Order: sequence, then structure tokens, then C-alpha cells
Amino acid sequence: MHLSFYSKYPKPNFKKLLHWPKEYWQKNLWHKIVVVVVILLSLIVGTMYGIAQWYIHTEASKPLQLGVSFIPDYSQSLGLDPKANMSALIGIGVKQFRLVSYWSDIEQTKGTYDFSQLDWQFKMAEQAHAKVILSVGLRQPRWPECHPPDWVANEPMSVWQPQLENYMSAVVNRYKNSPSLESYQLENEYFLKGFGDCTDFSRARLVSEYSLVKSLDPNHPIIVGRSNNALGFPIGKPTPDMYSISIYKRVWDAGVTHRYLEYPFPAWFYGFIAGTQLIFGHTNMMIGELQAEAWPPNGQTITETTLAEQNKSLDATRLNARFKYGEATGMRNIDLWGAEYWYYRLVVLHDPSLWNVARQHFEANQ
Repeated sequence: MHLSFYSKYPKPNFKKLLHWPKEYWQKNLWHKIVVVVVILLSLIVGTMYGIAQWYIHTEASKPLQLGVSFIPDYSQSLGLDPKANMSALIGIGVKQFRLVSYWSDIEQTKGTYDFSQLDWQFKMAEQAHAKVILSVGLRQPRWPECHPPDWVANEPMSVWQPQLENYMSAVVNRYKNSPSLESYQLENEYFLKGFGDCTDFSRARLVSEYSLVKSLDPNHPIIVGRSNNALGFPIGKPTPDMYSISIYKRVWDAGVTHRYLEYPFPAWFYGFIAGTQLIFGHTNMMIGELQAEAWPPNGQTITETTLAEQNKSLDATRLNARFKYGEATGMRNIDLWGAEYWYYRLVVLHDPSLWNVARQHFEANQ
């Protein structure tokens, strides 16, 4: 019975199989092009995946650091009390904050600094034994990205750059001795020209700012951020202590489809980017912005968008998956983008779903 079963099927012709590539290659030009393209793509993707897996394995033994960006101006724009917002985030286990130092907020009058808002954030972080990544420079997180005070308007760069650096010096000198200060983020996605109300992208200014911060505080690392999904390899100065990358997964495509767009990149793609940076640049990478906030359609603000519409780009299931996606990249330092929004959903919209997911992950990370 055993023999009769196998006798029903023809024996494989291994000799013919070995000759198949040669026979296929001898066909027309298009067949040859297909073969070459398939081989090249296989080699490229295989190499990328191999680097990613090497990086993920290399970093796996390091502790996971979860944090959030926190911007009081944005919290207030959502109708929230910023102090209560930050306190609530600490209450669910957030122990790392990326804070901003908007020039437009702190030096509204030339030569007069008001650090009161940033002071209470640092005090709250210190009391909670939380770490702070302090964003410095002209370009900092959230629209319009560049945040000059009104009195800078229409001044040439030769005038406002020294004024900016005087301001940056005041910021660094004020907070460099804080026990919560972990590092600085210099500018924010500095070379990204397609988003934000910014006009100067000169490398010389970035190098000058980097040298200034290092000279004022050589004891804390400096992070330089790169934009979401941008291919390429950072070259030229400055060479920071660490790079950060922004990862946005589900956005509203206002240009072509006018629909929600889900970027198809697997988590290991970002592991490949980080691994390549580590191999060739000897510099590690963190996730500076992991999208954890709804992306409203048609240029609307969050407060103009219904809860049902917000859920189309981010609901509790997607947020839970986003935490896991970040960890799957292999990067062990992850700041999530949208913590003010979770609190807005909880307090204003009376929807605790996102807040509960965030609480679960931050409490597990303690």
C-alpha cells in the first residue's frame, strides 16, 4: 500500500529543475530584466532585514525607556489645565518627558525672559524623579515648527541668529544643573522643508548652535532628529551623540487620495535605519515621535473633529498596536506623540479608552 501510494505520482525531474534558470535566461529581454530585478530586490530586502534583525538582537538586552512629548501650549489649546495634564501623566507612570522651550513664549519682549512655564515643568519632573529631554533652538515640535517671537519678524538672519543664540544660552544655563535633565534635542527635523513655517535650513546655523550648546554644557548629550520615513544617511556636521526619528503610521492624505493613508513599512524597517546608523555612523537612534494621536482630515483641528472621526485614525486598538510597533523596531528609547490628546479624550470627551491603554503600557514599564 505504501509503494502504490507513491507510485501514483511521477518522480521529480531534478535535472530539469537545475536547468530551469538557464532555460529561462535564454528567453527574451523582458524575461532577463525580470530575473535581474527579482534578484536585486531579494538581495536588497534580505540585506535590510538582516541588518534590522542584527540591530534588534543587539539592543534587546537594554531596558526599554518610554516617554512622551509634552507641550503646555497644546494642552491649553485643547481646553485642558497643563499642570493637571502633566501631573496625570506622571500618575500613570510617565517618567520621561520631551519638553519645549519656545522662543516665542519665553522672550516675548527682547532681552526679557519669562521661564515660569518651563520652571514648573522642570520642578514637577524633578519631584517625580522623571527625566527630561529639553528641546532647544528655533525649530521645535508642533506647528508652526519654527517659533520666533514677533519682534524678530522681518529681521535678516545676520541679526536674529545672534539673538537666538543669546536666548539658547539663557535656556541652557538655567536648566543644565537640573537633576532631571537627561539630554537636549537640537532643533526638530531641521532639514525638513515640506512641513512647517520655516525659512532657513542652513547647515552652518545648525553647526553653530550645536557648538554653542556643547560649549555651555558638555555633560549632557545632544540629539538631532530626522524626519519620518526619510531615506538616506545623515552626513556632514554636526555629529550628535544620538539621532532621533519620527514615525507616523496613519495620516490624512490631503494631496492625492483625500483618504486616510497607512504607511506600509514594517517595524523592522526602522530597525534597519537604526542599525545602518549604528554600523556606519557609530551613533545610536531613538524614536523621538511615535504617532499616538489622531490625525484629523481636511486640515481640521482635534477640537473640530468628532470622536467617531478621530477613531478612524486612532482608537484604543490602534494605540495598543502602536506601542507594540515601537518596541518591535528594536529601539529602546521611545517618546510617544500625543499624550495631551489622551488626556483630552479622557477629560473633555469622557472617553478613557486611550488613557487606559497608555496607563497599561507605562505601568508595565516601571
